[in-house]
Amino acid sequence: MTLESAELPDCNLYPNQPITVRPNSPTPNHTLYLTNLDDQKMLRFSIKYLYLYQKSATVNSDTLKRSLSRVLVDYYPLAGRLRNADDDQKLEVDCNAQGTLFAEAFMDITADDFLQLSLKPNRSWRKLLYRVDAHLTFLDVPPLIVQVTNLRCGGMIVCTAINHCICDAIGTSQFLHAWAHHTAKENLDLPITPFHSRHVLKPRKHQQMTFTHPQFTKPVTNTGHVDIFTFLQSQPLVPSSFTFSPAHLLRLKRQCVPSLKCTTFEALASHTWRSWIRSLDQLLSSPSLTVKLLFSVNVRKKLIPEIPQGYYGNGFVLGCALSTVKDLVSDNLYHGVKSVQVAKSALDDGCVRSMIDLLEDKTVKTDLSMSLVISQWAKLGLEDLDFGRGKPLHMGTVASDIYCLFLPVIGDVNAVRVLVSVPESVVGKFEYYMNECVDYKEENNDDDNGNGNGYVNNNG
Repeated sequence: MTLESAELPDCNLYPNQPITVRPNSPTPNHTLYLTNLDDQKMLRFSIKYLYLYQKSATVNSDTLKRSLSRVLVDYYPLAGRLRNADDDQKLEVDCNAQGTLFAEAFMDITADDFLQLSLKPNRSWRKLLYRVDAHLTFLDVPPLIVQVTNLRCGGMIVCTAINHCICDAIGTSQFLHAWAHHTAKENLDLPITPFHSRHVLKPRKHQQMTFTHPQFTKPVTNTGHVDIFTFLQSQPLVPSSFTFSPAHLLRLKRQCVPSLKCTTFEALASHTWRSWIRSLDQLLSSPSLTVKLLFSVNVRKKLIPEIPQGYYGNGFVLGCALSTVKDLVSDNLYHGVKSVQVAKSALDDGCVRSMIDLLEDKTVKTDLSMSLVISQWAKLGLEDLDFGRGKPLHMGTVASDIYCLFLPVIGDVNAVRVLVSVPESVVGKFEYYMNECVDYKEENNDDDNGNGNGYVNNNG
């Protein structure tokens, strides 16, 4: 049997679900300070992961609950609750061991059924992650929610929602691997000890905003023009997914003229940004507009001193590449790649410290009006999550939206999958420009098996 449509069938929760899982031994009872990077308004949501396991890699849910209870001793803030600090603008964590939610359910599909749909999330996927009561506020929702959905074939889907104010993508990967470690190797210590204190990223006593931070300011030249972020939110959106093989990524890098040494991320981010801009007529009609690419940059090793190993809080900032529409869409990738490199190189210790000081002002907000935002989930080991019986068949997100994700590809550590939702009215143009860089004749010559370089447009 295969699914007749992309919609998933009903997900049936088992009786008395969800349950609360608490740390299995006493944990510190205190208030955890959150940094200005942690409690930004744009991070007040949960990072939602989805893992698909075949029958041979499935782990009994009682085992998962037991190991979750154990790992919550190590990562005890995830068993606490967020609350407003005294000034009502700042968030903090009440480490009270109140626990996390764990739900178990059944869905009448097989792992193979799900794999057919796995590249393009849709609203029906929300059934795979327990939703708390609608009347609860962001602060009332537990920082960690888990749902294990058992499948007809004996496989399972594991979905997690982890509060972004407590962990960034690197931190969530560290936590998930710790949970998997306790599941598979119950009596062995964790390979990485979590570092809880956030004071390494506190603002300076005397704030010094000595750098400009275009992430938070709207360009003067854009005054009076359409807010593209607001426009996107008003449109019916559809997910677009593209898998780029190592051969295609190498070809993409070679498209910079004049030649420019660059990373895979720099080339693919520039290509995605450029394709996105070219598909939006509202921007193309105003070539002098300044547009932005905001992208996550890990600063753990950029600061002096470096952030200690095991830090799982938000240790990233948004790099901000700037360009006029005309410069970005003209010629080739060179201008976009150079803009990304300039933005990355600016993020040294002084710039990051200045940004942390700036964010002490809670009226400061990220400028999204003309921005594409890219979050890097590839290269973090997220796809290697093994609870002791095998790695997942699929790793991804529960939902797609206007924030672009660079996702890992199961079975190919050097490949990257791009997932972003765009207006239904422009999806064809966006796919065309994302595909445009592929030389199909050259692809076929590259592959002894006649399968090209592995580039896949996952929307066909």
